[in-house]
Amino acid sequence: MSLSVKVQEADFDPAELQRSLLAGGQAEGAVVTFTGYVRASNEQRTIERMELEHYPGMTENSILAILQQAAERWGVLAASVVHRVGVLRTGDQIVWVGVAAAHREAAFSACEFTMDYLKTRAPFWKKEVGPQGDHWVEHRAQDTERAQRWGRSSE
Repeated sequence: MSLSVKVQEADFDPAELQRSLLAGGQAEGAVVTFTGYVRASNEQRTIERMELEHYPGMTENSILAILQQAAERWGVLAASVVHRVGVLRTGDQIVWVGVAAAHREAAFSACEFTMDYLKTRAPFWKKEVGPQGDHWVEHRAQDTERAQRWGRSSE
């Protein structure tokens, strides 16, 4: 099993990340990926850019812990998260999650579980900047509800 976490300022290539996820042993029956982008608006506020901060080391360890949980729960063969920090403009890629598993159900579930965790518990501080001023992003109730459906704490 291969698990990988990268927190970086640089952009990423989803196709290259997917290729690197495959072990080459042909055990993978499914690969599921998710790519998130910086939206141009959020809750009726226009966004010109987003500024993301993190605590190096703590952030990567926290994300790795959720990948380990997903791997144990669904028998994941490989999983990877790349999350960008720094200043991002609308339309920029912000996060990529990829999961390889023997079967599609496991790959879909593990990918969604990981993304739900990232939205609710990963230690990132996000500030949206736009014409209405700066706004620190807080967890949304619907994201917390989605994460709770997995029935297990990710702390």
